[in-house]
This record gives sequence, structure tokens and C-alpha cells, in this order.
Amino acid sequence: MSNTITKGKVVGFAYHLKNSQGETLDKSDEPLLYLHGWQNIIPGLEKELEGLVDGDSKDVTVPPEDGYGTYNETLVFQVPKSELPAEADLQVGMEFQTDTPDGRMVLYLQEIRESDVILNGNHPLAGETLHFSVTIKSIREATKEEMQHGHVHGPGGHHHH
Repeated sequence: MSNTITKGKVVGFAYHLKNSQGETLDKSDEPLLYLHGWQNIIPGLEKELEGLVDGDSKDVTVPPEDGYGTYNETLVFQVPKSELPAEADLQVGMEFQTDTPDGRMVLYLQEIRESDVILNGNHPLAGETLHFSVTIKSIREATKEEMQHGHVHGPGGHHHH
């Protein structure tokens, strides 16, 4: 039986991610390992990889709804610098965690001004249509432990967020 990507397989894939302008957003030649069927990667990509076999390459376009979400204006906050940790070395792209009624939220530092900063709760790729070129590098059965935990263990099995 050929090795096909189905739920419960551990898949390694190399990818190149571009935005709609053709700029490279991210790329990995080292295979990224994930457990298929547990939504460890964005849904639009996981859906398109289903059924591929080892060695396959595929170009996948993922709309924001199936990627990092649509852009939400209400998640952009203007915050006085005095409210930020004094020791923080402020740099654009930094992440701050804040507790909200809906649970923990990550805010990205978007802009630094004289007395305040703009923090953005949208993922940096929110609202972007994502263009992936994917090559499947490996497919194996998940171990029982991986199935129980719902994610990959072992080398390269750390969490990518």
C-alpha cells in the first residue's frame, strides 16, 4: 500500500511561502514535521496535503479564512510606553502576552512612537492570502504516544507558532 497522507500520519514537508505580491514570507528546506489530522498546521494547508504521497510537490493557495484569519481592526491598540515593562528593549515585531477575558492573547509591537506604541493582536499574516509551494519529504505512521498527545515528538517536533 502506498504511503499516503491521511489522519494519523506524521508528515515531513519542505515549503516556500509567498504572499500575493510574490514576496517570500517564510521558507524551510529542512522538513517541518507535523501530525496530520490534528490541526497542527493551518487548516487550508492541511486540507490540501491530504492524499499526497512521498515526493509529491504541490502549490497551494490558502485564503485568510483558512490561514491566519481575516484582519480585525479592533485588535489594534495604542498603549502608553509607561504601561510596558520598563526593562523591555522595544523593537518592532516583539511579542507581548496579555490576559483577556477570552484567555491569553499575543500582541505584536507594530509601531514605536515618542510616548506610545501600537500593539496589534492580529497575526502578522492575518488577512494575507498565502501561496505555498510544498514538497513532501517523509510520511510515517504516528506512534501511539504521538496519537495520544496529538502532536509530533522527537527531533524537529518542537512547536512552531
